[in-house]
Amino acid sequence: MIRTLMLAAALLVGSVLPMHADADKRINVVTSFSILADFAKNVGGDRVQVSSLVGPNGDSHVYTPTPADVKAIGEAAVVIVNGWGFEGWLNRLAASARNSSRGGKITIVEATKNIPALKDNDPHDHDHGHHHAGEIDPHAWQSVENAKIYVQNIRDALIKADPEGATAYRANGDAYVARLDALDREVQAAVASIPKARRKVISSHDAFGYFASRYGIAFLSPQGVSTDSEPSARDVAAIIRQIKSEKIPAVFMENISDPRLMNRIASETGAKVGGTLYTDSLTDENGPAPTYIAMVRHNIKALTSALAD
Repeated sequence: MIRTLMLAAALLVGSVLPMHADADKRINVVTSFSILADFAKNVGGDRVQVSSLVGPNGDSHVYTPTPADVKAIGEAAVVIVNGWGFEGWLNRLAASARNSSRGGKITIVEATKNIPALKDNDPHDHDHGHHHAGEIDPHAWQSVENAKIYVQNIRDALIKADPEGATAYRANGDAYVARLDALDREVQAAVASIPKARRKVISSHDAFGYFASRYGIAFLSPQGVSTDSEPSARDVAAIIRQIKSEKIPAVFMENISDPRLMNRIASETGAKVGGTLYTDSLTDENGPAPTYIAMVRHNIKALTSALAD
């Protein structure tokens, strides 16, 4: 009886150990913010352990790295970032990590590689002194077509870091891109249902340039492509005049911004408060935008509801 129990225990241990071994083989991936983390999880599947430096509802423009972040990227197999100045704190963080005990071996991948960049040329009638005309707009993920390029770049980075997982990464990437293709068609159909004259909104900061370029809704903002500066009284007054003159139907809050400014603009113009748009960050699992696809669907539903006749 004892020998039988020992044999059963040995078989049980043998069946469990490979599962732990597989878990231990997962490569450690660190992303700069939550949208990239979602992309990496979809491509990496169960071969990766993904964490994000800037968490749900966090503002990457004004984030302050912590000592734990230095340790995290120092221990990562690959660090995935947006680039284009989106993470203004990244160079200092990377320098600190390279000076750590790992001896400077940090692989940083910019997920925006091969995406045509838009520049903020300040096309509006008002003067945004803080816009820095000519500055690259880093919010390329707001076009679902660009999101597919993000996914391809992340796939290639994971294959390079973990060649044994190449087949899985390609299969996962292809499956996710198919879902993004369907999402892109969904957004285009939703925008087509909005009367052309009503495809204009105000948002908290200028994060929707790629969305506007892809789908044809005009976004105006009292802030530039970054949230690290406050709009001036002149900016706000110009926005209010423009809303009134162009009869812009709705203003939207963002999950990373202070809503007081947008509430003031809405109250002074009579424009409808269309709700919250998600721009630079996902929500936690209990929120309305815990994934990129959920974020895009939430945003387009909010836009179509506010802009419909």
